[in-house]
Amino acid sequence: MGELTQIVPFEMVDAVLAECGAVQQRLRKLPARVVVYQLLAAVLFAECGYVAVWSKLTGALRSLPLPQITATGLWQARTRLGVRPLQALFDLLRGPATAIRTTGARWAGLLVVAIDGTHLDVPDDPAVRARLGKGTNQYATSGYPQILLVALVACGTRAVIDATFGPRTSGETTHGRRLTRSLHTGMIALLDRGFASNTFLRAVADTGAVFLARLSAARKPPVLHRFGDGSFLSRLGDMEVRIVECEITIATTAGRHTGVYRLATTLLDARRYPAFELVRLYHERWEVESAYFAIKKSMLGRRVLRARTLPGIAQEVYALLTVYQVIRIAIADATDSVCGADPDRASFSVALHAARDQVIQAAGVIAGTTIDLVGGIGRAVLDHLMPTRRLRVSPRAVKRPLSRYAYKSLRVDRRTYKATISIDILLTRPISP
Repeated sequence: MGELTQIVPFEMVDAVLAECGAVQQRLRKLPARVVVYQLLAAVLFAECGYVAVWSKLTGALRSLPLPQITATGLWQARTRLGVRPLQALFDLLRGPATAIRTTGARWAGLLVVAIDGTHLDVPDDPAVRARLGKGTNQYATSGYPQILLVALVACGTRAVIDATFGPRTSGETTHGRRLTRSLHTGMIALLDRGFASNTFLRAVADTGAVFLARLSAARKPPVLHRFGDGSFLSRLGDMEVRIVECEITIATTAGRHTGVYRLATTLLDARRYPAFELVRLYHERWEVESAYFAIKKSMLGRRVLRARTLPGIAQEVYALLTVYQVIRIAIADATDSVCGADPDRASFSVALHAARDQVIQAAGVIAGTTIDLVGGIGRAVLDHLMPTRRLRVSPRAVKRPLSRYAYKSLRVDRRTYKATISIDILLTRPISP
């Protein structure tokens, strides 16, 4: 895995294999440790088949007597390995990847995290389709079967703290309940309307974490007491919360758009946590969308997963999450080495391509006597830091329509605009449109 091997060293992989009882019983062409690294490398080269990935993984080792590997042999090795070693490896590596000094990771002393879900396409194999189903419309079924991935992401670094996945029919909140195991005191969880049910909010509050969630327009929480900053004390079920109602206007050269937001939080101290700052903080929820973009676009290139069995799909998803997390750790190590460097300015694509080059060259596999926390990947990131993020908006539209001509008839404006935002805290109930 090139330099990434220093984050996922041989000893870590061997310990995981031993813990899961997945160490090979006899010496094979493909020992279990090699199969783990093969699966991780396959994530870096999503456009290649497994045999081509093997060629890249061993490309710099041609002077050594390497065994001849076939596609069937690789398939059998992956099947023998199973899912548990990749899941255990991800469990070891998942986390916020933040240091105390990491810029933008915390707000008012709280680690800012977000929960959201996305869908991954999987092969349209009969067994997979029978288990996961397919999307339907009024005419017929369409598209690929999909799995629902729900993740708890640290907004400051976009690292994955925890993740779960399964059939999309179970729904985001069902999968999201499993992620409450990783919430704790000292966190503030940003949630969209899909996670704002009383039951889910209570589950989050019971972990000791606080939340900032957007409520749907249909909910009308009672006003129990009005605070000086315009927010008011209210109640959701048996839970005491503070409500902030605001009007946000986005102005671009294409026009103006105004929307009303209603946010609920368990932070009841209006002086310590002003309403205006809470509204600004809620925008950080979109960092989880940036994490999904890196996984689905930068890493997968919007491709369908390779595996054609449910255990194989689970194995591949854990490998995908593991490699994503390892790259985020490398980025965090690099930005932490520069005082005041915000991880938002680090390019995931630059880090990904640098990691691929390291694999092909078999470079940086073994750490030197002097530990370099930045390394080749980190230096590539620091050499290409992006400018401070500009305020821009673009429409939420289907990025991969069934027809590439469909968006023309819908007249969807896909351009990105520079924007200005104004926030007004509402002191009275907005009039429903």
